Amino acid sequence: MTDPRAAAAVWRRLPVVVRDLPLAVLIAAAPWVEALQGQGTRLGDMPERPLDALALVPVALLSLPLAVRRRWPAVSLALVALGFAVDQISGYLSVASIALPIALVSAGAHLERHRSAVVVAASAGYVLLAVALDRPGTGEEASSFVVFYLVLAVAWGIGAWLRQSRDAEAEQRRHVEETTRLTERTHLARELHDVVTHHVTAMVVQAEAARYLTARPDRLDEALTAVTDTGRRAISDLRQVLDLLDPAAGPAERVPAGGELRELVDRTRLAGQPVEYRQEGEPRPVAGDAEAVAYRVVQEALTNALKHARGRRTTVHVGYDTDVLTVEVATHGVGSKKAVPPGGGRGLAGLRERVATAGGELVAGPDDGGAFVVRASLPAGGAA
Repeated sequence: MTDPRAAAAVWRRLPVVVRDLPLAVLIAAAPWVEALQGQGTRLGDMPERPLDALALVPVALLSLPLAVRRRWPAVSLALVALGFAVDQISGYLSVASIALPIALVSAGAHLERHRSAVVVAASAGYVLLAVALDRPGTGEEASSFVVFYLVLAVAWGIGAWLRQSRDAEAEQRRHVEETTRLTERTHLARELHDVVTHHVTAMVVQAEAARYLTARPDRLDEALTAVTDTGRRAISDLRQVLDLLDPAAGPAERVPAGGELRELVDRTRLAGQPVEYRQEGEPRPVAGDAEAVAYRVVQEALTNALKHARGRRTTVHVGYDTDVLTVEVATHGVGSKKAVPPGGGRGLAGLRERVATAGGELVAGPDDGGAFVVRASLPAGGAA
């Protein structure tokens, strides 16, 4: 049995002229149906004429151009209008005259250029037709021509409204797509900032320290090994970020907290920063992105400590509560100097947005004890 959705998809892939052709054929055949004869539009008081072989001309002009009403709307409207005029003047008055408002709706919806010129030309043509049909002594009132003109104007207006609606929907789609692209770029920029800044800073510090260890081969080897390990970690993290750009790669692996935070602290110690790690509560499954955000907060704070407070005592405190995951990084001896470590503004601003997106709150600044503290509280409702 044919799937209706598959058939609809095939139909939509057909050329627009092919899709519009059935309506044109239907209207071309309608005048020859006995029950529909004499049911056409009548303007003026022209004597009615029965359908004959010559009636094929106005019927064809009225109906067949509808096949191109979306591809060439101006051409379609011109030919249909000509067919309508021939139909009225000749007195056939066929039901195919319904094609005129259809052509007007299509032209109003799909005509791209010279819309005002088309309206003026169509109106002038209608006035000429009204003059030709208004024979003296027939008693036909001018109001009937005005009313029919208003009907045609409404048809054009419907088409113009459809056009505006379509354009508004297209603009809305473009806006959504642009917003989505901007959100993705912002996300990638944050990830690159977090990964590159942290690892490269650690490598620079480790490499600088290695220069002073040439007389101690054991310590030099340890320092170079730390540089190598940090570089490998940077490559791994960068691959995860770049996977976001490759749809075939699937979703990037989420960065966990917990044990990973301890490894982050250990790597920072190898870079020469004295870091103390304290944990309260037992780690538990955390819903959402709280762990990943907490990891990024600690990573950014330790990076700033390495860059701007090298050698200063730093403490990392992680607290697991029933509903809240808290991380706090305090770098001692720098809080009284500056509210934000130099160069840390952009990273901290990105962290605030990231934490707010996760439903948490981030505070960064000096405390009363002379330490610069970065503290984030994140909702951590237990994972199901």
